[in-house]
Amino acid sequence: MRRREFIAFAGVIATAWPLAPRAQQVGGIRTVGALLPGADSDQGYRSDLNVLLLELEKLGWKDGHNIKFEYRWGANDAVRLREFAKELVGMAPDILFASSTVASRPLHLETNSIPIVFVQVSDPIGEGFIASLAKPGGNMTGLTIFEPSIAGKWLETLKEIAPQVSRVALVFDPQTTPGGGLYFLRPIENAAPSFGVQPVEMPLQNVAEIEPTFKLFSQNPNGGLVFLSDSFTVQHRNRFIKLAAQYYLPAVYPFSLFVTDGGLVSYGPNRTNEFRLAATFVDLILRGTKPADLPVQTPIKFELAVNLKNSEGIRSERAGHIVSARRQRN
Repeated sequence: MRRREFIAFAGVIATAWPLAPRAQQVGGIRTVGALLPGADSDQGYRSDLNVLLLELEKLGWKDGHNIKFEYRWGANDAVRLREFAKELVGMAPDILFASSTVASRPLHLETNSIPIVFVQVSDPIGEGFIASLAKPGGNMTGLTIFEPSIAGKWLETLKEIAPQVSRVALVFDPQTTPGGGLYFLRPIENAAPSFGVQPVEMPLQNVAEIEPTFKLFSQNPNGGLVFLSDSFTVQHRNRFIKLAAQYYLPAVYPFSLFVTDGGLVSYGPNRTNEFRLAATFVDLILRGTKPADLPVQTPIKFELAVNLKNSEGIRSERAGHIVSARRQRN
């Protein structure tokens, strides 16, 4: 569903309610159980959640007043996420909120009745969360983050900033990347010959593996990195950024927060915008709309962010200047 259509759809419903007193007419304090894949100290996620809360407040829902959030942070631990999912479902909240596939999956397994709003899920159909984008058909809806075709754009971006690259390590965690990595790996393998590069899978599942693997890969010349979208790489982004610079490996990341933290370049949708738009889903469901009746929204705006302080991809400097170019898909 395109953004302009979604906004028009939401706007029709919203106009039926006066802005200030809308939430007061629902009655009682509503509860939202939120399952997040990262650590509670991650400022990137904290910032995104603040955007969600601010948007909800504009819609008449104030945290601690007429709505209450119960947060659980998984710290990229699959066992912990399953335990927290069970705990949140056991609280019988009015709605559940999940960021990423790895957080949405355990909630999906725990309940088929409590409404779930997800963000940053790449393949909700393949994961079995929904029947289709236009008609989700169950208790889940929300916003997707990536289509597999974007993987070819990551390769193209890497060749533009580092034309000498001929070997590209694809960095991902099989446990948290959509389809165990295949969602992005297949498009990259198909696109690689046209860019004259050899893709090399680099699956990583724990922090101890990162530096030895980067060091080994860097021993051969003309190497570069493409980071697939998953919660493991997001959680440990500072370590990845530091090692990419240390071993002189130009890298392309899926989110601009990598560039904000010192990475070279990123290309992808705006994460924060997903949290902003998710507020409308939460609002509509709390007022009685069924998730099955809310089409899943796909991103149409993509950002290219370049760290001007790290333009060679070889210095471990904090980002001071970032150039962003926004592109809209028609």
